[in-house]
Amino acid sequence: MAAHRRTLMQSQHQSWTDDLPLCQMCGVGAAPNCVYGPDGKGTQSHPMEDGHLRLRGEDGCFLYGVFNGYDGSRVANFAAQCLTAELLLGQLNSSHTDSDVRRILTQAFDVVEKSYFETIDDALAEKAHLSPYTLPHNENVAFHQLTPQSQKVQERLKELELEVSGGATAVVALILNNKLYVANVGTNRVLLCKSSSDGQNQVQQIGRPHSTDNEEELQRLATLGVDSARVRQVGQIAGQSSTRRLGDYRVKFNYNEIELLSSAKTKPIISEPEIHGSHSLDGLTGFLLLMSEGLINALESAHGPEQVNQEIVAMVAAELAQQTSLEAAAQSVVERVKRLHHDAYVSGRQREAYRHEDMTILIRTLNYPLADGALTPTQGGRIYPVSVPYSNSQSTSKTSVTLSLVMPSQNTLTNGTSTASTLEEGTPTPGSQSPTATLQSTNTQTQSSSSSSGDGSLFRQRGSQAAQPDETGRVPPYVDFSQFYRLWGNEHSDGQSTQGGLGPQ
Repeated sequence: MAAHRRTLMQSQHQSWTDDLPLCQMCGVGAAPNCVYGPDGKGTQSHPMEDGHLRLRGEDGCFLYGVFNGYDGSRVANFAAQCLTAELLLGQLNSSHTDSDVRRILTQAFDVVEKSYFETIDDALAEKAHLSPYTLPHNENVAFHQLTPQSQKVQERLKELELEVSGGATAVVALILNNKLYVANVGTNRVLLCKSSSDGQNQVQQIGRPHSTDNEEELQRLATLGVDSARVRQVGQIAGQSSTRRLGDYRVKFNYNEIELLSSAKTKPIISEPEIHGSHSLDGLTGFLLLMSEGLINALESAHGPEQVNQEIVAMVAAELAQQTSLEAAAQSVVERVKRLHHDAYVSGRQREAYRHEDMTILIRTLNYPLADGALTPTQGGRIYPVSVPYSNSQSTSKTSVTLSLVMPSQNTLTNGTSTASTLEEGTPTPGSQSPTATLQSTNTQTQSSSSSSGDGSLFRQRGSQAAQPDETGRVPPYVDFSQFYRLWGNEHSDGQSTQGGLGPQ
């Protein structure tokens, strides 16, 4: 009966959610896990276990999620399907209050947890039935020395363990009535970036990860009888740093067999989400970021944890200023993080960062233009990259944030290529049009406080002092424009040298 219920439930979730439309205002980038060899080459150690949601419901409702699976993708995939069915099939509408939405979100996560364990209850029961037939741990008997019947039991127990093991952390963002709600279970992260009219970015981390260094979570565990100091010291519980998870039967049903949790009076690892919101999005320009733990950890391994939020926002703003699709922007951010992590390893600065887990980022724009949203090639502009060095004062490593300049063209551009440009007509010179025309990006260097609690405080940006021009109208060369000059020259010189017309003289 349970097996029939499990099959029916899975098939229903698939059919219920297949026809829901994707949200076109977001993009997702992802990369699988990687382990580096001594030569710096990377290999994937297991199949991708992350998952995500980006769906548009009715009545102005949008649902986004990032799921970080472990020991398989079963729980992450199940949670994505089940949450969709619990939230986007008429349960939410514009008449709901904030308390209604928070209640529905909490109930949805509860249904996910209970429904998942219903799908594996037969396997758990069979595993419990066969466990007495396993050999004691102190018996040193090779597998080939076992009787055929014992061998079958051992093989079956391995199969069952693969079927029931695994869990996931999840972060979900819901937009309803142009208000943002965030539900978090575990160690993924949400950032809300607000761009002000003066080009400043304000970065708000919504909530804190439920991890073994979260003071509130450690206090919760301590009240249950768990040695929280020991948990902090070890840093992981049953192989994971999260103190809240979906699935993972070991820490839910067999926690008394885990040394760190054996003194707990009741279930210490829970699936209850922490709900934040609502946050009004009226009149807001910026973007929302949902990131898996693997992406955050990879960047922290490369550059340290102090400026991770600011670096991610800088990367996203830079890619949105260059890319013409959100999908390309999100994937480019992931590739940047991969490269930084790899470079930190091969340089020897972070030799312990020999691996990274699956990485996922979801970018949802909020009235924020892409590269072609201000001055596109068809409107008479062309995007040229400019490399701006970024130095993290908290570490010895450096990276480069690439912004873009959008230059007006005097001629018609077809597919981004000038049809009749000459140096005399379209080339900016010190005496005519300056190559610093329009910076199509917000200033993405931001300053954060030392902590990021869940109280909604903003990490406000501290903009650089504006450079003053000298008597010739130039400013000190704190930005490397060489690539810009080269691309502009190639575009407009018709093969002629541009040394006399562009660049510092």
